[in-house]
Amino acid sequence: MAAKMRIVVIGGGPGGYEAALVAADHGADVTVVSREGLGGNSVLWDCVPSKAMIVSAEAMGWMQSAHRLGVRHPGGADIASAATVDMAAVMDRVRTLAGNQSADIGKKVEAAGVRVVEGLGRLAGRDAVEVDTADGRTHVVPADVVLVATGSRPRLLPFSRPDGERVFTSRELFALRRLPERLVVVGSGATGAEYAHAFARFGSEVHLISSRDQVLPGEDPDAAAVIEASFERWGAVIHRKRRAVDLERSPDGVRVKIGEDEWVEGSHALLCIGQVPSSARLGLEAAGVNISDSGAVPVDGVSRTNVHTVYAAGDVTGRMMLASVAAMQGRNAMWHALGEAVAPIRWDAVAACVFTDPEVASVGVGPGSDPDTQVPVRTVTLPFSGNPRAKMAQATDGFVKLHAMQGSGTIVGGAVVSASASDLVMPISVAVLNRLTVSQIAHTFSIYPSMSGSLQETARLLMGEPTGDYDSR
Repeated sequence: MAAKMRIVVIGGGPGGYEAALVAADHGADVTVVSREGLGGNSVLWDCVPSKAMIVSAEAMGWMQSAHRLGVRHPGGADIASAATVDMAAVMDRVRTLAGNQSADIGKKVEAAGVRVVEGLGRLAGRDAVEVDTADGRTHVVPADVVLVATGSRPRLLPFSRPDGERVFTSRELFALRRLPERLVVVGSGATGAEYAHAFARFGSEVHLISSRDQVLPGEDPDAAAVIEASFERWGAVIHRKRRAVDLERSPDGVRVKIGEDEWVEGSHALLCIGQVPSSARLGLEAAGVNISDSGAVPVDGVSRTNVHTVYAAGDVTGRMMLASVAAMQGRNAMWHALGEAVAPIRWDAVAACVFTDPEVASVGVGPGSDPDTQVPVRTVTLPFSGNPRAKMAQATDGFVKLHAMQGSGTIVGGAVVSASASDLVMPISVAVLNRLTVSQIAHTFSIYPSMSGSLQETARLLMGEPTGDYDSR
C-alpha cells in the first residue's frame, strides 16, 4: 500500500484551510500550522469582523428610511433621531461572530481528519516545516509538499505606528469601546471606504484622506461618484488629492498632516493604506524560494513557486488580496500537487465587492482596462432609478453596467452598484467565466419585481431590443 502524501500548510486562512480540506478529501496526511484560530486575517480581523460591523452601521441607515416608509415611534417621533450606537455592544458582537466562524472552520477541518498545530511555522529546507509551538517546544514536521498561506499584514508608515487607543489599523480597531467623535481615515481604497461609510452611519464626524481625485481609485469611476455622493450625504468630508505625511497624537486626540501646512484634527485615526505580504521569517530564502522586492511570493498558474515542492496561496502571493482568490489558489495547489488536472485562475473572471452603501461589485474587464486588448467592447449602463423593487426599498442609488464584445455579444465584464451588489454580481460573474452572451442573459427568466430584473434589462439593451416597460413602471 502506497504511503500517504504528506502535506503541511503554513497558515490557517482561506487559502490554508480550503487547501487542507481538498488534500484530506484526496487521502493525504495533512497538517495545518497556524499561530491563531483558523480563518486567518479574513475571519478574525478583516472580512468577517468588518462586514459584521458594517451591518450594524447599515441598521442606522434603515432607521433613516423607516420614517419615510411609514414606520413610526409610538409617540410619533422619528425613530432615527432617537437611535444611538453602543460601540461596545457592536464590537462584542463582531468578535463573537469572528470567533464562532473560526470555531466552525476548526470543526470542519478536524472532521476531515486534518491535524492542526498551533504555533509558528517556517520551512526547514524543501521537504520539512519547523514549528515553534505555544508551549515553547520546537519540532520538525516532514513534508512532501508545503503550502505557504501566511496572508498579509496592514501596511504602516514610519510615523503611523498604531497604539490601539488613538491610532488604529484594522487589527486594533475592534478593541474600541466608544464611538470616535471625529475619525480621520487615511486611505480611500476598499478598506478605507468601508470603514468611512460605517463610522459616518454610526454618527462619527468622518474625514477621509484620499490621495486621488476620487475614492475607490481601482473601481469604475461612475461607481466611485455614487459612493462619494453617499458619503457626503452622511456628513463625511473627503480630502481629495492629499497624502498623509505625518501624524501627531496627544492624550486628547490626533492630527494628521496632509500638506505642507495643512493638518486634519480628530479624536482617532484609522490607517487603511494597504496590506503587505507576510513572508518574513518563513525560511523561504534558505529553501531557495524566490521572493519579490515587495515581499510577495511569485507563483505560477497552479500556485507553485520556483521550488517544485513549495506552493503558495492567498495574500502572500501579492495578487488580488481577496478571500475567494486565496481559497481558489489553495485548492488549485492541492489539486495540482495530488495529480489532478487544474485550470489556471482566470484573473479576468474574479469578482470583487466593496461593502459600502450602496455596495460596489465588479468582475471582468471593460473599455480601457487593458491597453493591450484591442477587442471592441460595447457598454450599457442602466440606473436602478427605474427599477420597481428598488423604488419600494428606497434603494434607487446605483446602476448595472455590462460590457460585451461587439459582434458576438460575449459578456466580458460588468459592475453593479446597489444595496445588494455582492449578490447581484453573481450572474455577471457566471457569464464572464463561461463566456455567455447578452442574448443568453436577456432570454433568462428573472423575477418581477426584483433588483435582478435590471440585469436582464441591461442585456436586452445591449442586444438592441426594445426595453419594454420594465424600467418605466
